[in-house]
This record gives sequence, structure tokens and C-alpha cells, in this order.
Amino acid sequence: MFLTFEGADAAPRLIAAEYLEPTTRYDHGVLGDAVEWGALRLRLSEEGAQRDVVIRLPQSRVFEDVAPRLVDLGGSMAAMVVESDLSRGARLALYTGDGLLAAAPFIGQRNRWLAPVGAGDLDGDGRIELAYVDRPHLAKTLRVWRYVPGSAELRAVAARRGLTNHRIGWGYIEGGLRDCGQGLEMITADAAWGRLMASRLSGGKIESRALGPYGEAALRAAMDCR
Repeated sequence: MFLTFEGADAAPRLIAAEYLEPTTRYDHGVLGDAVEWGALRLRLSEEGAQRDVVIRLPQSRVFEDVAPRLVDLGGSMAAMVVESDLSRGARLALYTGDGLLAAAPFIGQRNRWLAPVGAGDLDGDGRIELAYVDRPHLAKTLRVWRYVPGSAELRAVAARRGLTNHRIGWGYIEGGLRDCGQGLEMITADAAWGRLMASRLSGGKIESRALGPYGEAALRAAMDCR
């Protein structure tokens, strides 16, 4: 199923994205099965017409993810994905209809994964940041990177240990971004899954606070700003 974004047509605009070509060539299985994805289909809209672009990864890589996420980079759209190399593990990457736009480094070891939190202007300075939990079952480190227009590399901004958003075998990722009127916050669990945490990027650092005991009802209330 396509993930879609509604917006006015101008230059070719990314409006939908989905993974294609299931594959078992990477046997990590962190999302509950051995099936990952070999291709990404992007739907572009221009002057009322639509066309699809299919991006296929080499045999040494897969999309190890639940779904591509459409993110606004400040006037242009990109698909934010988790791309894993069979030898170097996962990285966070941005794709457009022209191909790879920018990416963070690969973690560096096979069977090492990351779980996205979200993307947006996390510190209110007008620039776009992307957040994920690095190795949510091992390192449990929240990392924030910045998209720099014209650069093929995402720029590291901040990191904070002791946070997670995924358990091995889950086919989904917990938490995400919320804005309760005072700017974006990153919602995760603490490393022990005992507390629900809200983290904010401020002054180049990640500041975290506990919202209360972790639980599904508490998580839903937090994401709804209740």
C-alpha cells in the first residue's frame, strides 16, 4: 500500500512511496520474519500527471523497514527509509525520484539495525533534523542528524543513551514525534521499558524527561498530547 502525501503540484513532487520486491537475501529477521524489500517505488506528481520511479538496491542491500516515510525537507519531499547492507548493517537514508539524496553512515556491522523516530525541525531553527534509535536492542541510543541541502551526507547533531523504541520481533516501531504546542518532542521508552520518555533537541543537545510509567495506553495519550 502506498503511503501518500497530498499537496499542490508544481515541480515534480513526491506524493507516495512503498516498498516492492520482497526478498530473503538478508536473514536478520529483526522485524519478525526473514522477508525484507529489494526496491522502493516513488510516485511523482507534476501538473496533474503522475509517474512512478522504481529504485532497486544491489544484491548486497535491502530495505529493512516497516514502511517508507514521506518527509518535508522544506519545500521538497523525500522518502526516509532504513537501508541495510549485508555486511555493514543499517543506515538512515533519504530518497527522491532522482535516487539517493542523503544518508547517515552505516552502523558498520552485519545484523545491526536502527529504528526511525521521525523528521522535522526539532529545535525550531528552520532546518530539518532526522531522528532514530541506534540499535534499539543493544546500544539504545537516540541520535539526531541534520539534512544539509546539497550534501549527500546527513550531519550528526546529538546523541543520548538509554532510550529505545523497538523490541526484537515487533513488526512496528513505537513512539514518534509529537507537538503539544511547544515544539517537536521525540517520544520513546527508556532502555528498560519502564518509563515513557519525551526528548527535545535544544542547544545542540538532547534533553529527556520521564512522562510516567510506560504502557500502551500511556503511549497513546502522550502522542495525543493528553
